[in-house]
Amino acid sequence: MPKDFSRSRRIAEQVQRELSEIIRMELKDPRVGMITITEVEVTPDTAYARVYFTLMGDAERIKETTAALTHAAGFLRSELAHRMKLRIVPQLVFKYDVSVERGARLSQLIDAAVADDAKRRRRRK
Repeated sequence: MPKDFSRSRRIAEQVQRELSEIIRMELKDPRVGMITITEVEVTPDTAYARVYFTLMGDAERIKETTAALTHAAGFLRSELAHRMKLRIVPQLVFKYDVSVERGARLSQLIDAAVADDAKRRRRRK
């Protein structure tokens, strides 16, 4: 029976906290602006970590930022190694998190449906 709060989940949360701080304070790449680390998924053997991030911008900006983060992955991993007490520091794989955009789109659709419903009710009266 798996634990409710597994080791890989604890490591993922710590990686998320540490990466957020490292990117904000120590990464000097101008292609990486204001990003938010939304989630980190670490494999059970802690060999790999999928790092999901969001940012404001178009598709070109997202592509550029992903390339910059991938380029800086070695530096970020070495900084994580200094901050965390792990035998194996995971390889970092950066992915843009589309769930925030999907959530915003769904919210817009719901708002439009509610407004349309309210308009129809007013016409009936």
